[in-house]
Amino acid sequence: MRFQFLAIASSMAIAVVSVPKATAQIPFLPQLQAPSSVSNDSDNKIVSGWIYLDGRPLFQIAASKTNFPERSQDIQKKLQKISQNYFQSPPKTAVEVKVRKVNELPVVYVNDQYLMTITFEDARLRQVDMSTSADQIADSLKEDLQQAKQERQTQFLIDQGKIAAATGLAMIIMSCGVYSWQRRSRKDSVHSIASQPQRELFNPLTPATQPITTQLNQRQQHHVQEAKKRLFELIQAGIWGGGSFFILGLFPYTRAFQVTILTAAQFPLRLGVVLLITYVAIRLSYALIDRFASTLISSGAFLTPESSERLQLRVSTFSGVTKSIATIICIGVGFLLALVSLGIDIVPLLAGASLVGVAVSLASQNLIKDAINGFLIIIEDQYALGDVISVGDVGGLVENLNLRITQLRDSEGRLITIPNSEIKVVANLSSRWSRADLTIPIAYQADTEEALKLIETVGSQMNQEMQWQSQILEPPQVLGIDQFGDRGLIIRVWIKTQPLKQWDVAREFRRRLKVALDEAEISISVPQQAIWVNDDQLLNFHGNGKAN
Repeated sequence: MRFQFLAIASSMAIAVVSVPKATAQIPFLPQLQAPSSVSNDSDNKIVSGWIYLDGRPLFQIAASKTNFPERSQDIQKKLQKISQNYFQSPPKTAVEVKVRKVNELPVVYVNDQYLMTITFEDARLRQVDMSTSADQIADSLKEDLQQAKQERQTQFLIDQGKIAAATGLAMIIMSCGVYSWQRRSRKDSVHSIASQPQRELFNPLTPATQPITTQLNQRQQHHVQEAKKRLFELIQAGIWGGGSFFILGLFPYTRAFQVTILTAAQFPLRLGVVLLITYVAIRLSYALIDRFASTLISSGAFLTPESSERLQLRVSTFSGVTKSIATIICIGVGFLLALVSLGIDIVPLLAGASLVGVAVSLASQNLIKDAINGFLIIIEDQYALGDVISVGDVGGLVENLNLRITQLRDSEGRLITIPNSEIKVVANLSSRWSRADLTIPIAYQADTEEALKLIETVGSQMNQEMQWQSQILEPPQVLGIDQFGDRGLIIRVWIKTQPLKQWDVAREFRRRLKVALDEAEISISVPQQAIWVNDDQLLNFHGNGKAN
């Protein structure tokens, strides 16, 4: 299913780029062509354009750029008047188109009414002499006028009405079929997402990896559904727009609207299709990225019990950065396709863009340094989204990471933005595992051995509880008396935990330890000082006081 949509999207993109400005792909589609240049002089350059009858192109004329609009409008008005007179004549009336010489120039008359004079520019446009050019225009006029009159007969209009009704019925059937296909695709997607947790029950992955795979699969389904939705909308618009456009071309009275629609909407339509294809490409790239990440995790090739949590952070970081790069690439390609669809030559633009790129790269060396350092940070896994890091005098939770900046949220809620090139030394407090480093002051008068055993017992009991067993990776280590301080004996305890869980574990351990120490009547020391004064100094102090 996804490959079908990719094929549809690519074919539409090719059609937008490859279809020239003037084409007739369906019956009765007028062949539009903007005035084209024949010579390269400024205002005197020769341009060409079409003369229409009932929205159908008849023949081309040429004139200087300044005279072309006036000449084209004059011929168009004369042809309109001549055709109306001819259409009002009896059905079997023949049309007479003659070429006469006036001042050595061929002149075209229709039913003895002057239409136009063939010029040297007209002949050069067809690459023949003026007489041959006049004969070609006369033959085309005679055939097209007869056909236009035939199309206004009642029987022809009835036949065309039948075709229009059949076309409308086909449009309804196709639209209903596409809508049914869309609903079926949506139901299949919902069923796939709903059954995802049941499939994961039989997945041999560790429980820690299941949430990230479920999240990636849901994102993938969401992006695919968004792409399908836009493509279905494009198909529906194509069915109704194309069918209506075809019906307009069936009748001579409405065929002129085709010219108006093509003239007014061909460039906006192309830009709209390019914009839609770009959006679909971005969504599909997002789905492919999520699919690749989910497959990588499901394979279990890089998973260990200690790296599963870390892998979730790395996947989020890689996914975000890769999607940003894919978005930039798709938008750049879409912009170039839009220029091509508008008939703009992008080769000089690309050449100029390369020179501008060199100048910008020289002027923005700091941005390049940021991008290089950001790329190395991501590749080397120095930190990722969700890590708690310390950079210089600041630190906090990594909320955003891209190739240019790193954004941290500190304990006071402030958002700190750091350019990646400014990050020289970084301390990661949550990479793979964390540690609660506790210093416990015990009074000098307390029983040291009993205090050490009590601390070890509290840590062992906490490690055996189900609530904390998943957060504590190893049994707590009581390192012993770390130093003699002014507050008493300092006992050091290390507890190895899951990333970002060291603070929760430390708070609970302190609470339990306080309760246990109170029950054992072991006091926690407080800062204290002792002053020693000998007897001689005290007697001298009293003697000096009496003398005074």
